[in-house]
Amino acid sequence: MRDLTGLRGRHFLTLQDFSADELWEMLRLSRDLKDKLRRGVPHELLPGKILALMFQKPSTRTRVSFEVAMRHLGGSSLYLEWGQLQLGRGEPVSDTAKVLSRYVDGVAARVYGHEILEEMARHATIPVINALSDFLHPCQGLADLFTVWERWGRLEGLKVAYVGDGNNVCHSLMIGCSKLGVDISVASPEGYKPDKRVVDWARENAKESGSKVEILTDPVEAVKDANVIYTDVFVSMGMEREREERLRVFLPKYQVTLDLFRYAAEDAVFMHCLPAHRGEEVAPEVIDGERSIVFDQAENRLHTEKALLALLL
Repeated sequence: MRDLTGLRGRHFLTLQDFSADELWEMLRLSRDLKDKLRRGVPHELLPGKILALMFQKPSTRTRVSFEVAMRHLGGSSLYLEWGQLQLGRGEPVSDTAKVLSRYVDGVAARVYGHEILEEMARHATIPVINALSDFLHPCQGLADLFTVWERWGRLEGLKVAYVGDGNNVCHSLMIGCSKLGVDISVASPEGYKPDKRVVDWARENAKESGSKVEILTDPVEAVKDANVIYTDVFVSMGMEREREERLRVFLPKYQVTLDLFRYAAEDAVFMHCLPAHRGEEVAPEVIDGERSIVFDQAENRLHTEKALLALLL
């Protein structure tokens, strides 16, 4: 097993904080740990370590993958529902971060506001992992990159097309792709495009990696010759009041259909971070069809989070 001390103690709030070499280290370790699991080889790299899971939002993949990851690595986890902590009664995030730093070895927090994670990281002396915020979803982005690499055996020179809301998942995908040489085209309606900060980061990253970043309005133009067509829900958690307006804006133009795949590469696959709303952002025959790799993608959350934990904790 390679030396895993290089990233020890780092926070994981955004992929933008890591170099291409560091991201590749995470991906290679993900591959190694996935192989070990399949062969039944023990890989208890974190014996006795404890991860706190602090969630403001409900979760299936994030919670289960982190809990199983810690168990496989020989450690354990504590699930801390936000409303059941003193945070729910007004205790400052800074105090909570300082206290948890005395008890556990790391925190994975799933929050509404990204500023909560930044505040926690400022005051914690243990790694703080972004398990999702309204701005970024770097754990998903890491699993997405691993899934694409696993599928093609390379990243450089491939093209990912993201169709839909320029949200947290889109942001992390843009950052990761642009750092590792993957061309990315995003098609979103006006008013729902990716945050300018992320677009600027991605374009700067692309100058170094040699990739291409496009922000478009037309899905057909975005998916031209793409190896991956990716989408996410049009109505994220916390945006339920906007549901009717969002569906009016996004449908039918931004739904991923079999017809849209006609413009992509012949070997193009479909990706979605899940949960999915069939009939909204994606047609059932796409997500349930032979081009879909969404469950490989979901499985890989486990393997990439194991690598991440092993490197940081």
